[in-house]
Amino acid sequence: MSSPPPARRGFYRQEVTKTTWEVRVVYQDLQPVGSGAYGAVCSAVDSRTGAKVAIKKLYRPFQSELFAKRAYRELRLLKHMRHENVIGLLDVFTPDETLDDFTDFYLVMPFMGTDLGKLMKHEKLSEDRIQFLVYQMLKGLKYIHAAGIIHRDLKPGNLAVNEDCELKILDFGLARQADSEMTGYVMTRWYRAPEVILNWMHYTQTGKELHEGPARIGEEGFCLHPDQRKPSGCEPPGENAGAGCRPTGDGGRGTDTPLLRVTAGHGGRAQGP
Repeated sequence: MSSPPPARRGFYRQEVTKTTWEVRVVYQDLQPVGSGAYGAVCSAVDSRTGAKVAIKKLYRPFQSELFAKRAYRELRLLKHMRHENVIGLLDVFTPDETLDDFTDFYLVMPFMGTDLGKLMKHEKLSEDRIQFLVYQMLKGLKYIHAAGIIHRDLKPGNLAVNEDCELKILDFGLARQADSEMTGYVMTRWYRAPEVILNWMHYTQTGKELHEGPARIGEEGFCLHPDQRKPSGCEPPGENAGAGCRPTGDGGRGTDTPLLRVTAGHGGRAQGP
């Protein structure tokens, strides 16, 4: 059996949990963080700045049209996200040198430390902290909704939290522009809102809010149900829990418009899931 060709210039290979990663040399000290149905995440240190980042490798992003659409949507949306409570994209790269060899790409995002799911497994959240986290989540969702985007997979594991209790919404692989008829099988089952289950493929706009207005209220309740248990870090924000995250007069939407332009440029009705 022939050995694989050497890594592309400016890249190096490393085995992480039985998977080969080939990343830019500027990202050192790869450490596994977690994995899901569509990809895995490692932390790394950006040697240029010393900052810790999260690198996401998508599993077989081009093995089917379905996977390719999800990969494209996530990349396209992340590239234009500009909000303090929505994860942004720092870098994107591929180790493949030609279009014929193009099978993998990696997304680089800010490293947050943990997610709400892991946090709630170890610690019972105080009322102050729950309110602070819900407020940040709603601000992020308002920004996403203002661009006509439905996340479709909001759950504790997709809400990143850092040691200062700052929250960012993650994982836009299932996100898409609102449409009159969309894929019914979305969202992790236990976090699906009743509106999505009952309306199946017709969860869309209701009044000014998208399905993630009424539907997400149900999911937010599941995401932050105060029945949890005890990690270090993320100290209670106390009496001034929301002091660093007050409304700015725009309801959390922000003044940034590129995301609106991107979603408007999808060219009419989006196809597929």
